[in-house]
Amino acid sequence: MSPTSETAQGGRRLVIVESPAKAKTIKGYLGPGYVVEASVGHIRDLPNGAAEVPEKYTGEVRRLGVDVEHDFQPVYVVNADKKAQVRKLKEQLAESDELYLATDEDREGEAIAWHLLEVLKPKVPVHRMVFHEITKDAIRDAVANPRELNKRMVDAQETRRILDRLYGYEVSPVLWKKVMPRLSAGRVQSVATRLVVERERERRAFTSAEYWDLTGTFSTGRAGDASDPAAFTARLNTVDGQRVAQGRDFGSDGVLKPGQTKVLHLDEANARALAAALENTSYAVRSVESKPYRRSPYAPFRTTTMQQEASRKLGFGAKATMQVAQKLYENGFITYMRTDSTTLSDTAVAAARAQVTQLYGANYLPEKPRVYAGKVKNAQEAHEAIRPSGDRFRTPAETGLSGDQFRLYELIWKRTVASQMKDATGNSVTVKIGGTAADGRDVEFTASGKTITFHGFMKAYVEGADDPNAELDDRERRLPQVAEGEALLADALSADGHATKPPARYTEASLVKELEEREIGRPSTYASIIGTILDRGYVFKKGTALVPSFLSFAVVNLLEKHFGRLVDYDFTAKMEDDLDCIARGEAQAVPWLKRFYFGAGDDRGAASGAGNGDGDHLGGLKALVTDLGAIDAREISSFPVGNGIVLRVGRYGPYVERGEKDTEGHQRADVPDDLAPDELTVEHAEELLAKPSGDFALGTDPVSGHEIVAKDGRYGPYVTEILPEGTPKTGKNAVKPRTASLFKSMSLDTVTLEDALRLMSLPRVVGADADGVEITAQNGRYGPYLKKGTDSRSLESEDQLFSVTLEQALAIYAQPKQRGRAAAKPPLKELGTDPVSERPVVVKDGRFGPYVTDGETNATLRTDDSVEDITPERGYELLAEKRAKGPVKKKTAKKAPAKKTTTAKTAAKKTTTAKKTATAAKKTAAKKTVAKKAVAKKTVAKKTVAAAKPADDE
Repeated sequence: MSPTSETAQGGRRLVIVESPAKAKTIKGYLGPGYVVEASVGHIRDLPNGAAEVPEKYTGEVRRLGVDVEHDFQPVYVVNADKKAQVRKLKEQLAESDELYLATDEDREGEAIAWHLLEVLKPKVPVHRMVFHEITKDAIRDAVANPRELNKRMVDAQETRRILDRLYGYEVSPVLWKKVMPRLSAGRVQSVATRLVVERERERRAFTSAEYWDLTGTFSTGRAGDASDPAAFTARLNTVDGQRVAQGRDFGSDGVLKPGQTKVLHLDEANARALAAALENTSYAVRSVESKPYRRSPYAPFRTTTMQQEASRKLGFGAKATMQVAQKLYENGFITYMRTDSTTLSDTAVAAARAQVTQLYGANYLPEKPRVYAGKVKNAQEAHEAIRPSGDRFRTPAETGLSGDQFRLYELIWKRTVASQMKDATGNSVTVKIGGTAADGRDVEFTASGKTITFHGFMKAYVEGADDPNAELDDRERRLPQVAEGEALLADALSADGHATKPPARYTEASLVKELEEREIGRPSTYASIIGTILDRGYVFKKGTALVPSFLSFAVVNLLEKHFGRLVDYDFTAKMEDDLDCIARGEAQAVPWLKRFYFGAGDDRGAASGAGNGDGDHLGGLKALVTDLGAIDAREISSFPVGNGIVLRVGRYGPYVERGEKDTEGHQRADVPDDLAPDELTVEHAEELLAKPSGDFALGTDPVSGHEIVAKDGRYGPYVTEILPEGTPKTGKNAVKPRTASLFKSMSLDTVTLEDALRLMSLPRVVGADADGVEITAQNGRYGPYLKKGTDSRSLESEDQLFSVTLEQALAIYAQPKQRGRAAAKPPLKELGTDPVSERPVVVKDGRFGPYVTDGETNATLRTDDSVEDITPERGYELLAEKRAKGPVKKKTAKKAPAKKTTTAKTAAKKTTTAKKTATAAKKTAAKKTVAKKAVAKKTVAKKTVAAAKPADDE
């Protein structure tokens, strides 16, 4: 059935998609007989707390939202913010003759369609409408060729959802009790956090090794040109046949790896002595080895490779990449962006090949289309690769896009077109140069080169690299055209020192790659997983690097020691295999969940013969979280630093400590939240302990007799008074201690009692104007100011609070009040030019703290960012994320609906309403009584909700 006005005359069809933006685009492709509405994501889910659980459920079901005793039946509730939308969908369905469920074609989309069926309970024909791109032809084809709902996909998604709920809601409370409140654990987020923590452990344990080698600049003695350079550099490779040690030969302990004993380790003295012995040496070419070079194009994008490349080339985080891609998809520019497939449809291949011929020429087009059939394990359901939509690809210039959407579309377009181009070909050359030192030692230098004779796909696209120092595929290194035995001149010879580096921290791109290679989680969820561990404070960013917090060390320590199986990489990957078996119908969900939760030994959980494997990796979550007596909270949050210093993760943050509390010599100091764990050396810890900390007793106020102290608080240093014991702190007679922040020119270790008393004397009465209105000098959130009634005027400096006179104050008030903004403050830091807007990016101090701006877009620095450490790349990333979110929608007042002329139908409705009102009046009294009881029950239910809800995400 095609969506034309002619066929639409037979009835009204309701099409439900997930997002309003998608609904708007699809509506334009369908005829007048179609109404397109959005579910706005999930319309129902597991409850967020006991208060959301229906009253009929009690006990563990109220806590978990899952009835573990009755086949793990989930309790689904319509989300509070979706009730109005559900009402709207029901109203639209009541007036429709057919229902088309057009949610995304993946497990989650299939589950959303199923939930819509369960909630809306349609009495009209229902069709499952699927498509992978939002174009006119694709949408019309999807309407004409619907399918049935795939219950296996729904079962797989629901099993995954229940598994994640059990994991999160059972393990998270353990973290609350043993580490810190408001923490969360998740099936994949905890494993991802462990990966980042393990890399930091490696960096902490790493010992750098120093090694030296020689670099020579050699020339042929003839004039050179671009194709035949006159000079080139080569590195010392062997001395008397013994290979000179390089960084790869050393282990993380700073010594040569086992089996590398025959390698020559040069130190500085030996390297310089060898260089001196080679000053007058004659050199000749010993060998020239040439091999053909060939590089095939990269497969089209899937979700993870798109995230990695957007990170490398555009500076986007995984979350920002998916936000931009979502907009491109919903507006019809690209195909579905959550896919693990690299295949292209025949239509897409034809479109790509046509553009290769058109833009690069027939010489760049292979005879046969290239086929990319590889598919990752644990893949989402079959989709195409991510590509430009339609049967003819729009070039980036033809799209009319701008900013981040243009850049990501261009990346996708280039990658897709390049995937259908010829290989790049050329030659790789290795030249060995030999000579004899003055002391008789034989030395050999080597140089490698690469020339590309036909660039092929590289004309369109070259993949980036995680290592910023890595050489890209299209980089040429030309060597002179030399022959074996040819004499060479040594123009320069230098001894070079090197030091091995610890393994690089993960970036978002490399963590995505690692998770995928280990087959942990689903590639389509990696962006949300990385977002979760950043939001939870387990990981923060320094530039593009992901740095684990000390808090994450404590969490991972507990999970490894007491829930080792739950964060085991192989175990997590095996769970993905099991979930895929359920999706394929090869295993049953309930027996599998029983074994995971209750254990293989429980007769309720016996799943042998259910197609769930041998079960070695399953069993006993409930038992694991029940007996917590063996978990020593202090031990799992303590990490030795050295010299008797221990790092501890407390409820209010990390700190270093030496000695036991309340004993002689005890020292304690807070650790900055943004300190990377591998930077906490013994020396650094000693510096922190040596700094003044805690309360600084300044003396006694001679007037009140109260002790005055200086403290370092959450919002900076301040002074306050200590009230006598028994002073009421609450109620109408409560007394608050006088408190004042230190001026910017003051510090804790230099502030005096006199300073403190002056600060606490504020606000200061300056005098009164001619009308007797008092003028005071005060220090506020945005700096020092004068106040007269409701009229405030800023002062230039904090010192003026004590020095400004009445005459000066009156002169300030005599000036007209500035209504515009104050003069702009100079930037705190300059970062460079934004690659998107091509405008200068600076860090400024704003009303709500420092922020980055390019003059068009502003993005507040996150908790883990600092003005001192923020890099240009991090600044560009924050701006990209802000752009991806789009402009903030302004709230507008709702207009009263226009009055409609009463029709016969309206009159009939009024009659019906009158009858219903009469009936309802009789029930009101009874309902009020029931309502009071319901309110009482809800109040009790709310009290049972924990202060922090556990996580049940991946």
